[in-house]
Order: sequence, then C-alpha cells, then structure tokens
Amino acid sequence: MSRELAGRVFLAALVLLLLNCGRSEHEPDEIYYLVSTNIKLPYWQTAANGLLTAAAQLRVKAEMVGPDTYDPKGERDAFERILAGKPTGILVSAADPVVVTPAIDAAIARGVPVITIDSDAPGSKRLMFIGTDNREAGRTAGRIAVKALGGKGSVLFFTMPEQTNLKERLNGYLDAFSNSSDIHVAEIVDIKGDARVAFDRTMDLVERGSHAVDAFLCLEASACAEVAEVLSRKYVKNKVVIAMDTDPRTLEWIQKGVIAATLAQKPYTMAFYGLKNLDDLHHHKPASLQGKFPKDSRSPIPVYVNTGATLIDKSNVEAFLQAENEAKK
Repeated sequence: MSRELAGRVFLAALVLLLLNCGRSEHEPDEIYYLVSTNIKLPYWQTAANGLLTAAAQLRVKAEMVGPDTYDPKGERDAFERILAGKPTGILVSAADPVVVTPAIDAAIARGVPVITIDSDAPGSKRLMFIGTDNREAGRTAGRIAVKALGGKGSVLFFTMPEQTNLKERLNGYLDAFSNSSDIHVAEIVDIKGDARVAFDRTMDLVERGSHAVDAFLCLEASACAEVAEVLSRKYVKNKVVIAMDTDPRTLEWIQKGVIAATLAQKPYTMAFYGLKNLDDLHHHKPASLQGKFPKDSRSPIPVYVNTGATLIDKSNVEAFLQAENEAKK
C-alpha cells in the first residue's frame, strides 16, 4: 500500500471514529418525569431546575407533573397517566406511600425504572431513594430547639403525618428531646398540605392568650412562614420557631429574627442526580428491575443516597442568599 493510500485510509478511519464519538446514545423519544404534589412551591421549582439542567446535559426530554396542591391521589393519578404512555424513567416524591406504591410497582413490572426522591415509599419496589437523612435532620433541629428552650417547655408540630420524610423528622426531634424530660409535645397538627392551617391554629392560640406553646416546629416547607406572620402581627415575642427548607418568606423571617433556624435540603441535587441515575439505568439496565438489590452485595444500585442538609440561622442567612443569587446568574 502506498503512503498516500495509507494516509487516506487513516484519515477516513479517524473521521469515522470522531463521528461515532460525537453520536449520542440517546433516542429522540426518551422522556423522563418527576412526579410530586404542590409542584408550584419554590421547593419543587428548585427541583424542576435540577431536573431540566440534567436533561439539557444529557440531551433528553424531562418534565415535572403533579397537582398544584397537596393531593396524594392526584399525584397517583398523574403517575398512572404518564405510565400509560412510554416514560423512559420516573422520579417520584411519595406524598402518601400507601397511595402511590401500587403505581410504582406497576411501573417496575413494566420495566420502567423508578427512583424516589425527597419522600420515600420504602415498601414499594422503587430502585433507590435519593434525599435527606430526615431523622438526622430532625435531630439537628431538635437540638437547636432544646438549646433555645433551655431544656424545658411545650412544643407544637406542624406536619403531614402520612409522609415518610416528615415521620422521620418527627422521630428525629423526639430523639433529641429524649434526654430533656421537661420538654413536652403539646400538639401535632396535620396541615393537610395547606399552610393556612398553621396560620389559623397559631392565631387561635395567640388570640386565646394561650401560653401553652413555647415552640412552633415545622416539619415541612410552608408552615413556619405563616406562624411567623401571626407572631409578628400580634407582637408575640419569646417563642421558638424552627422551620424546614428555604422558602423565601422563611428566609426573610430568619433575617427579621422571628424564625430561629431552618434546614436547607437539596431538591436541585435530588432531581439532578436522580435523572442522571434513571438515564444510566435505562442505558445500562440490569437483567431485571425486580432484583433483590438491597440484599445483593454486588448490587449496581444503592438503596439510599444522602444529599445532605445545611443549617441556616441569622449568622449565615445572608451568605446563603448571596450564594443562591450568584447561582442564578
């Protein structure tokens, strides 16, 4: 073979190699979904940002679906609607694990990978959970409450009892209170996904002149801003208020000194990392999605990925807001 011909063959092979390297392994019809409730909340809009950023990097389609209100059955219906199509993979935050578990199991049976984020459905066949160590988050917040109360007082929780993540946070708080016999739980209020319940209950306590509650502890994102609103309007001082997540109003009330602290989760990370894992599972699918992965010492899938949480109080809220603003530029 002449040098000239050999050179042409080499160049042709190089061009083919480069073309193959640039070719995406993704198909045009690949589409991933994130299913939740209350999807208009800032928390879930942050998650949607993580979802769409990962989708753009992978050059796939992604969409967040679910009811605008706290509606576990509406979430299940949204899940079942997308499953009736051809979803490539599904992320879901289980508002009520009992309600959504049959839909998750049906997806796995059809070969559609499902990962839970934020709130788990541990009794389902979901492949893994990505989110906060919620019990530890509760312990962290509980230790803050114990210190702020001086080890004694009565507390009220605002929560949604069916959510796995909120149950774990409550248990974490109770762990933190276990060595403080003078801290008592006065009430656990189910807000049913409606922060106005927290506003009304706090207003009722304040207007009745009740001194039965020394601390208001919120296990989800929206309630404590409503508590702070009532306490501010009524000029009530010396109440401990500890929130969850980084709703803009929550951060404003921390700046004003009404809310003592909050724990910032990473919904962006949950959705971003979740989509990347779904994509990998689609393109490198195990022989069966119904394997006993939790008990398999060589499992390619972890049971749980901890995305972490950050304590925010008046000492670091400004730095947190500055970092958030810079990230949006």
